[in-house]
Amino acid sequence: MSQQSQPNILIFDSGVGGLSVYQEIQAKLPQLNYTYLFDNAAYPYGELAQDALLQRVEHLIIPWVEQQLFDIVVIACNTASTLVLPSLREKLSIPVVGVVPAIKPASSLANKAIGLIATPATVTRQYTRDLIRNFSSNKSVELLGSTRLVDMAEEKLRGRALNLDELATILSPLKDQIDVAVLGCTHFPLIKEEIQNVLGEAVTLVDSGQAIARRVQSLLGIETGEKSGQAHTIFSSAPPWEEGALNEKLRELGFTPIRPFPLQDV
Repeated sequence: MSQQSQPNILIFDSGVGGLSVYQEIQAKLPQLNYTYLFDNAAYPYGELAQDALLQRVEHLIIPWVEQQLFDIVVIACNTASTLVLPSLREKLSIPVVGVVPAIKPASSLANKAIGLIATPATVTRQYTRDLIRNFSSNKSVELLGSTRLVDMAEEKLRGRALNLDELATILSPLKDQIDVAVLGCTHFPLIKEEIQNVLGEAVTLVDSGQAIARRVQSLLGIETGEKSGQAHTIFSSAPPWEEGALNEKLRELGFTPIRPFPLQDV
């Protein structure tokens, strides 16, 4: 662990979706020193080729971790986690935690069927297919991949109201077909209330945020402490759109204004 009084955690995503994971970890471990990096220069990750995504994440994270005193890294992106975890864990000496769709807990809750709502890349990934085969072989799983939902979460965090009619159209293949929905992208808990509104209260929504927070706490081996009081830092790999509106929300979440990523050639 670093020489700082509290552990330093790096949370990474292609956009602001990982803030949903940050909120869960921060609620359990408010004393940590949080750094958030989003690679918006390559957003959305779901549209990147697998090799390009892997190389990009390694290029961003590995040199920075080597320069900074991070104690743990959280890849707060389902799309990236399904590809990069083995490589990062091999090349870094600190723990690396990833996010995968919560198929296993959803299977124990479902009576009728499960809906997996994720990015198009995540729903087609072999990793996801293996999760379904291993943990939900006796339950029907309906797959819905949408990049537009990711954009809607980004827009909401900048203060824009969601178009519920558009949301209902996107989610219509799942309407009245499932009783549990897995939010298989870290962006989607940011629009959880609206998704619940469309699918109805009879559908249970499940995500991985709390499980990730418990895993981080276990790996660090610490108890819940007092909030540090210092603002957390956030970096982007490109100037974000509607930066002023985004910074306003980030301030509410305890972050300083967005800074440019300090390493070159990203």
